[in-house]
Amino acid sequence: MKTNPASTEAKQSGNIALRFDVVAGLTAAAVVLPKAMAYATVAGLPVAVGLYTAFIPMLVYALLGSSKVLSVSSTTTLGILASTQLGLVVPDGDPTKLITAVATLTALVGVLLILAGLLRLGFVANFISTPVLTGFKAGIGLVIVLDQAPKLLGIHITKQGFFRDLLSVANQLPETSLITLTVAAATLLVLISMERLWPHSPAPLVAVGGGIAASWLFSLHAQGVSTVGLIPQGLPSLTIPDLALIEQLVPGALGIALMSFTESIAAGRAFAGCAEPPINANRELIALGAANLGGAMTGAMPAGGGTTQTAVVRAAGGRSQKASLVTASTAAAIMLLLSPLLSLLPYATLAAVVIVYSAGLIKPAEFITILKVRKMEFRWAIVACLGVLIFGTLQGIVIAIIMSLVSLSSQAAHPPVYIIGRKRGKDVLRPLSSEHPDDETLDGLLIVRPEGRLFFVNVQYVAEQIGILIEQHKPRVLALDMSRVTDIEYSALQMLMEREKGATEAGATLWLVGLNPGVLEIVRHAGLADRLGRERMLFNARTAIERYQALQAIGGNSQPPAS
Repeated sequence: MKTNPASTEAKQSGNIALRFDVVAGLTAAAVVLPKAMAYATVAGLPVAVGLYTAFIPMLVYALLGSSKVLSVSSTTTLGILASTQLGLVVPDGDPTKLITAVATLTALVGVLLILAGLLRLGFVANFISTPVLTGFKAGIGLVIVLDQAPKLLGIHITKQGFFRDLLSVANQLPETSLITLTVAAATLLVLISMERLWPHSPAPLVAVGGGIAASWLFSLHAQGVSTVGLIPQGLPSLTIPDLALIEQLVPGALGIALMSFTESIAAGRAFAGCAEPPINANRELIALGAANLGGAMTGAMPAGGGTTQTAVVRAAGGRSQKASLVTASTAAAIMLLLSPLLSLLPYATLAAVVIVYSAGLIKPAEFITILKVRKMEFRWAIVACLGVLIFGTLQGIVIAIIMSLVSLSSQAAHPPVYIIGRKRGKDVLRPLSSEHPDDETLDGLLIVRPEGRLFFVNVQYVAEQIGILIEQHKPRVLALDMSRVTDIEYSALQMLMEREKGATEAGATLWLVGLNPGVLEIVRHAGLADRLGRERMLFNARTAIERYQALQAIGGNSQPPAS
């Protein structure tokens, strides 16, 4: 019996891909699971909740998501956002109430994401501008680092807001537990060294394993080092959300859903291969929503795609979501077999893990880059960062969104309006600028080019800018180059018609140049095309220059001959 060479080759290729996925899944587990436990402590939850979050949500996303390698579990941002919201509804920190509250919060996040997917709101992935997101994440990073500092030092403070907490930590420095600080310092040394020498290494696993070993060998708990304590052995039990908490949790769930989706889309797109299908934003909403909804039933905290863990999967050779299935299976195995060992884990070790992987949210170099490019965006990034530090994380999301809207509105309200000149001795037209002082214009001809969509928000600004230019140059012909105008709304059209009348009264003639088909149709419907005639509606700016020169040669009359 003959074997089909193509079938054999496909089978071998499939086996190789599976091998890569298994290795990538185990490698990711070594990074993801310790971090997931650490992020649970950020939210004030038992470490077991971190394992739950790396179990069901990861399984569900692996079956439904559009990304080949996105790894979905808890993240630093989602952990601190969940912490803020849970602190509002369970101020006393009662463990039983916390589990119910986090299940309700995660379920709400899931429902909101699914609804957004059904309404095809995937475009909100780009809703927050990059500079504002940079500032927001930097604020989150600073909050997390300060939040974990007391665990590194073995002290306790009452949380009252970022700046008051900073003062409290400073005041309590003399009460630092040296043995707790030693454990934290050793963990930090291991993590930082391994990450620098061996990027995407299982450094968190080594750190956690070392912390457990040290705790057992030196009886750290008996010496005053806080440890995780008893962790329930076995798979998570069914947790029913509390409908009475929905009203209180909805605002926070909206913010968490937005950040979960934004982070997941960013990570998915960043690590998508050239040959892989593009990330489907609306499908991602459904997949993430289902992942959170499924996780809520097992007491998981809100989940989303993480950049670091996805990078580990890709770096280890992961080619499909089978890698995530392996990671989730590893989480289940740990819950079933290794829970007693995890009870020895020092909180200082987990705090060190959180700090090392949260510090990456603070990117001074990115702030400097933004400042070099545009000072206004730099100011927005700073405001977004301060919004988180002063008003809190959830309010910080609102501030970030408002800043993004202000950014968008500011850009839309102030479109560029250029005077077009010609490079001396060349047939090159470009906006006049100080970089090209030798560019020439024709006496009596002013070519002005507005850019972008002209509508009621920016029409007054554009009209004022054109008016200023007319006053400065007093042209015989104003050629309005519309080649970069994508659309013109009714208010802007009215402005254009008024400008034509005003130019005529001032002794100048208005020409329209380079209208695209859509804008041309609107101009025709308004009757402006009939008033201008073909002689004053020209193909492009070069045609306008040629026509003006021809008219000057005829007799210096810029007015078109009667048709």
